Formats: sequence, C-alpha cells, structure tokens
Amino acid sequence: MAHVEISVSEPFAGLDPPTNLDRWAAVVGTALEPCLLIDSDAIILAVSAACCDLFGLGDPALAVNRSLLGGVLQLVDFTAARGELTLGEIDQIPPLLALSSGHLARGLMRVQCRRDPDRTYTLDAIATPIMGGLQPAGSLTFVSPV
Repeated sequence: MAHVEISVSEPFAGLDPPTNLDRWAAVVGTALEPCLLIDSDAIILAVSAACCDLFGLGDPALAVNRSLLGGVLQLVDFTAARGELTLGEIDQIPPLLALSSGHLARGLMRVQCRRDPDRTYTLDAIATPIMGGLQPAGSLTFVSPV
C-alpha cells in the first residue's frame, strides 16, 4: 500500500528565504560573461571576473558591497577629453535607467580603465530590472566591448 505524507510546516523555517537578488548574485558571481548586479542603491552585489577584467577592477571581491559610482567605475563622456559625466547623464546609464524605469535599458557607456588611466572602453550595455515585489530591487547588466 502506498503511503503519502504531507508537511504543513513553513519552508525555510527560521531562515529568511532567498530573494531574487540573492539568487542572481550567485549566478553573476560565477558567470563567464562580463556582467554585474546592483541593488536599488547602486551597490554592487555581484560582479563576474570577466567584468572585473574589462573594467580593470582586479579581484571581484574588492568591488562587491561598493557603490557602482563611488569610485568603482570611472564613467566618461564620448569626447576626446574624456570628461566626467554630469548627474543627468549618469542617471541614463543602462544599470541605473533599468532601476528607475523598471524596464529593459540598453545603451553605450564609456569607462576609463582603473589600472591604465590612458585606456578607455566603449561598452554596449544591456540591463534588466530585478524585481522585488512591485518595484525594482536591483538591476542585472551585461556589457560587451564595442
């Protein structure tokens, strides 16, 4: 005779269940593609080694829990002088635009390499919001050199 047992206990009893950001952080941290995950405050939650190589950041662990814009990335404009972006321009980069709009965002970014300040990369970036309920809790961005 078959026996079926049903449990009515709470899943993850005593533990906080993983969030969408937690799940994506695990994926991004081991991804082969250049990608990064930020939370709603633009704090880097995870970054792939390939992304760190591209940005000249070194060890991914050194970029995690730091602000995307607080010294991790040096975003510059598309002029020969490589001037700093204005606040209005920074708000339009794909990782932040996906957060603010709640929609897929794509665009070009120009990043100055940390290890070699004479070197800049033009990157095609595509970002998607990661939802936490009805609002974006973060964004996942994939980048590719142009």
